[in-house]
Amino acid sequence: MKVIGNEFTAIIDRPIGYIHHDYPNTVYPINYGYIEGIIAGDGMYQDVYILGVEHPITNFTGTLIAIIKRINDCEDKWVLAPIDTVFTEETIRNAVHFQEKYFDIDIIIK
Repeated sequence: MKVIGNEFTAIIDRPIGYIHHDYPNTVYPINYGYIEGIIAGDGMYQDVYILGVEHPITNFTGTLIAIIKRINDCEDKWVLAPIDTVFTEETIRNAVHFQEKYFDIDIIIK
């Protein structure tokens, strides 16, 4: 997928503290949502993690800072952060580990 531009608006459907409906032991430590209009590898809207916002939110506009390539899955995850914010690969990996621990991933910093 070619990404044009780097600022996106996401709808947050799993805010910080959300308990996963299928896996009740999974509590979201970061905001998670999707970008309407961009279709991911699973045929659904593009999923995104939000870094740099430490409270639950319902929507977010920020910069694409990384793409998490799932080697053993059909979809990638995007990472958005506040404009002009930078995170290291290690920080991103640690923040998304609660969900990405089930996949082999590469993190591509934008």
